[in-house]
Amino acid sequence: MRATALGVILCLAFAQNPAEAAGKQVRIAYVEWSDAVVATNILKQVLEEKGYEVKAIPLAAAAMWQAVATGDADASVAAWLPLTQAAYYEKLKNRLELIGPNVTGAKIGWAVPAYSKLNSIEDLKTKSAEVEGKVIGIDPGAGVMKTSEAAIKAYGLPVKLVDGSDATMTSALKDAIRQKKDVVVTAWTPHWMFARYELKYLADPKKAFGDDETVNTLARKGLKEDMPEVYGILKKFKLNIKDEEAMMAENEERGVKPAETAAKWIKANRATVDGWVK
Repeated sequence: MRATALGVILCLAFAQNPAEAAGKQVRIAYVEWSDAVVATNILKQVLEEKGYEVKAIPLAAAAMWQAVATGDADASVAAWLPLTQAAYYEKLKNRLELIGPNVTGAKIGWAVPAYSKLNSIEDLKTKSAEVEGKVIGIDPGAGVMKTSEAAIKAYGLPVKLVDGSDATMTSALKDAIRQKKDVVVTAWTPHWMFARYELKYLADPKKAFGDDETVNTLARKGLKEDMPEVYGILKKFKLNIKDEEAMMAENEERGVKPAETAAKWIKANRATVDGWVK
C-alpha cells in the first residue's frame, strides 16, 4: 500500500471527536489475529468500566505500529517481539513506548498434526512430497511469513510458502486432520488451534524462528502524562496463554461474540482485573 493511501485510511479511522478532546476516548489498534481479538476485547471492556469511550481499530500489523508511533492510536496490546515484528520495532522504537510483555511464553514456528511422522523442519528436505511441497501460511507481510521465507532459505527446503489468511490456514489444517493427512502450517502460540487439535511444533535446530516470543503492549509518546490512569492499567495488563487459547477456541464457535467471551472472562477473573485498575 502506498504511504499516501495508508495516511488517508488512518486519518479516516482515527478521526477526532469531542470525546477525544475531553481526554476520555482511548484508541486501541490491533491486528485481527485471534489472540489480539481476545486481549483487545478484554482491555476495551476494562477501560469502559472506568468510564472511557474505547475505539478498537483493526489494522494490518505495519499500520498498527505506525498508528501508535504517530499518535493516531493510543496503544496496542498485539506487538510480537523480539523476532516476529522486530522490523517494525527497529524502525519506530524512538517514536513510541514499549511498555512490555502482556503475554509470555509465546512462540512462532511450523506445526503439524500430532500423528505426523514429521518431527523437524529438516525432515522436509526429503519428505516435502508428503505435504505436496507446501507450507500453508497466512497473510503476506505477517512476521511469521517473513520468518518462514527465511527458514526455507536457511534449511534449503524444496517447499513453497502459500499465502492466505488465518482462516484459510486453519481450514486447511482442519481438512487435513479430518482426512488423517499430513500438513505443515505456520503457527503461533497462543492460538485456538492448539486448544482444539492435537498438534506439535516441528523442531527448529537452526533457530530460524528464534526462541520464545512475548506479546507486548505499546503506547504512544505522551500517554503516561495525558492519561495516567490508562497508562497504569496498560502497565499491569497481563494474560496467560491457557486462558487466551480457551477464549480463542470459544470465539470460533458458531454465534459466539468476542465481546461476550471477554465479559465472561472478566466476571470470572474479577480479582485479576481489580489488580489492574487499582
